[in-house]
Amino acid sequence: MEELRKLEKVQRMVEFMDSRGVSVLNSDHHCNRFLANFMLFLFEPCGELGIDDKCCLISELMPRLSSPFVEDSYQHIVTEQENSGFQQNHVGNAQCTCNQMKENNLLQSFDENMAMIGLDSMQNANSTLEDFCRSYFMFHGLDVNKPQSIFKYLPLLSFTESYIYQLDKMNENSLQTPKRNDEKATQDLASCFSNGPFSPLVTIFEHRGLLTERITEELRHGEEYWALERKLCHALINEEEILIDDVMKAVHLKSFDYRVLNLLLYQLQGAKAEELHMEFLSISEFLVEVSDDLYDYEDDVLENNFNILRMFIRIYGASSASAMLAKCITEAESKYQNLLELLDPKLALSYQKRCAEATVEGGKVSEHPLGTWCIPTVIQDEELYRSNMKSDTS
Repeated sequence: MEELRKLEKVQRMVEFMDSRGVSVLNSDHHCNRFLANFMLFLFEPCGELGIDDKCCLISELMPRLSSPFVEDSYQHIVTEQENSGFQQNHVGNAQCTCNQMKENNLLQSFDENMAMIGLDSMQNANSTLEDFCRSYFMFHGLDVNKPQSIFKYLPLLSFTESYIYQLDKMNENSLQTPKRNDEKATQDLASCFSNGPFSPLVTIFEHRGLLTERITEELRHGEEYWALERKLCHALINEEEILIDDVMKAVHLKSFDYRVLNLLLYQLQGAKAEELHMEFLSISEFLVEVSDDLYDYEDDVLENNFNILRMFIRIYGASSASAMLAKCITEAESKYQNLLELLDPKLALSYQKRCAEATVEGGKVSEHPLGTWCIPTVIQDEELYRSNMKSDTS
């Protein structure tokens, strides 16, 4: 919270300077942010120096400042304190942060205008956003077939999902098998995630009056899921113990982005979250995640991605994994059906129709309107499978 208060001060100063006509027009946003931080620095107490004294000192010194002088002063500090830990703890961290932002194209500032996403992230997140609109808008009384219903909320929803997708892709890239793992990318990821990857997004929500405890909690769930994903996938590669509680928790947390979007939509409409709808959608999200894992099983083995079937094979063995997963699916389907019957009949029918459409669009042909479960043949030796697939493509 302390960091957020600092960021709010910077934003308020930028707005104040702009209102007084002292901001740098048509310039890079970093200029105005630098000036705002400089103004706030002038307020910091320094002995008996008043604002007038500080302004006089700066006016006197400014003509003597130059880029070479500043660079020389920096080198002097580095030379004098290279053994004191200053360079490691402060300069090093600043350089790491800059590299992180350049490498990952992420959130180069905490200003509402500075959180950044790549075009590729927007394009790749688009399918999720489309599914969200078609599957969740009906729970808000919105008609997805009316463009005004979509475009009214699309900018923030699209930005949020793209931002989350970008972080999720970074996390998945860190899960590559050891031979393919990029040490620098792993270090960049650790730096980004340790510094609060959602902080800029939280700031944006807060500035727009959209942030709630539940949204904050779901974002924490996202960080928790990514941590579990790294833990579990590394455990698979290193043949370490995997706990079923961790696996089930990860599957339930995995759809946190849908819940964030859903809660945002409630906030954007000034409405309270409907608990029955949230509970129903949560169990539906679980079943969708399991279905997607079964469909992507072979690819997830190749990429060392989190996959519930991979985890069940490690925990229960190749001979029992499918049966244990089928039991898990049956229990979830029972909960799903019970909650479905509690929904408004018209809403329940609309959602079932959407599920049938999604099944057909996903290429699953079945006599059952919602498709049937098909658990793929288990891969007992993942390393051999990856090696064989690599040989086939080389």
